[in-house]
Order: sequence, then structure tokens, then C-alpha cells
Amino acid sequence: KEVGKILSDKEGFKGMNQRFIWTKSDGCQNFAMRLMEFEPYGYTSYHGHLEDHEFFILEGEAAIVDANGKETKLSEGDTLYVPPDEPHQMKNVGGSTMRMLCIIPILPGGDGKAPAPRPDGQDYVTKERPS
Repeated sequence: KEVGKILSDKEGFKGMNQRFIWTKSDGCQNFAMRLMEFEPYGYTSYHGHLEDHEFFILEGEAAIVDANGKETKLSEGDTLYVPPDEPHQMKNVGGSTMRMLCIIPILPGGDGKAPAPRPDGQDYVTKERPS
């Protein structure tokens, strides 16, 4: 199937497009696969949510800011696991497009496109990055 890209308009995100390859609307009950494409120097907010993540860097110069505020560079072919509700930020630290696969579980109330709602009704919880 052909999957169009959607520019993320979430607060704190810049230059990140998403392609929802497999989600609940495709009949997937347990896991979703998304392709994230970051424009040069694009990024997500520093945030947390209930889903854990498995990332696979396909191309470009990626970096993650972890729960301790440490930035680690990632290269093509690197993989990364982020536990549930662990604050993190993904960044493109290069001058060309960065692409990565992102696999997440589909939790109750979730659809694989947006995070599952928390009991307080929020999905993403933007955090203050540690200094």
C-alpha cells in the first residue's frame, strides 16, 4: 500500500513527517509501525508517553536526548529501545533528511498513530529537559 506523509503539528515538534505504515485502522491489534522522516535539524519535543518504542535508524544523522538529558548520536543501522513513560527527544543533527522506523505497542485506547490516553486524558506529556 502507498502511505502518505503527515507533518506533525504537536507542540515542540519541528520538521518531522510521519508515515503510518501499519496501525489499528489497518487491522493491527498489538503493534504499529511508523516511518518518521525528519527534515534537516528537525526534532520532537522532549516528552514521555505510555508506549515503549523500538527505533531503527534507516538514514541520516540521528540523536536521542535520554531521561538524564544526555544526547547520544546514532547512525544508519543503529537500533534503540525507549521504555514506557521514559522522557526522550529524537533529533536530526545533520543537514539532510533523517529517516527511522518506529515500532510501538497499541495500548488500550490507542491506535498506533497517537499515544494512548492517560487516566488524566493527556497523551504526550512534554517534559522540561534536564540541564
